[in-house]
Amino acid sequence: MKVLLADDNEDRSEAVLRRLSEAGIDEVVRLLPGQRLVDVVGAVKPDVVIVDMSRPDRDSLENIREVSAQAPRPVVLFVDRDDTGFMEEAIEAGVSSYNLMGSSVPDVKPIVQAAVAIFRRYQKLADTLEKAETRLNEREIVQRAKARLMKERRLTEPQAHSHLRKTAMNSGKRMVEVASDVLNSTEKKP
Repeated sequence: MKVLLADDNEDRSEAVLRRLSEAGIDEVVRLLPGQRLVDVVGAVKPDVVIVDMSRPDRDSLENIREVSAQAPRPVVLFVDRDDTGFMEEAIEAGVSSYNLMGSSVPDVKPIVQAAVAIFRRYQKLADTLEKAETRLNEREIVQRAKARLMKERRLTEPQAHSHLRKTAMNSGKRMVEVASDVLNSTEKKP
């Protein structure tokens, strides 16, 4: 497993590195000062990103938002103080695991494993939702095209559906593509 560690506190960072090594995670890349988190995530392609914020602020979450938008990965966040509002914002930004760090570094292996599992489940749900939205949008386009054909050509609904399906088969296109063509061609008419 490849981990990207983003922490500017050298002592704490070394402690986290030791814990990662104890957990059998030897491939750790550190974010260097001046590097952008999203750039390093894109280049290194880590399995997990660990971010440690001694003084968390809302501006720091922008980096995590960028990662979530451009190169989604499980993100483990360690903070020094409890703040429910900030926790909710962090999760909204893409944090998979929000952890309050006390005086000692916790066992990171179960935290990382849980973050990966939560991230995968979330991604699966997001993918399922996106597919369902696409199917609904395509169905709406087909319905609008059928309605247009029914109105303009005085076809019944089954005849309009049959026309779209037959045209799609003959042209090697998907039915939604033919429906879009019907809508586009009729919208251009005066």
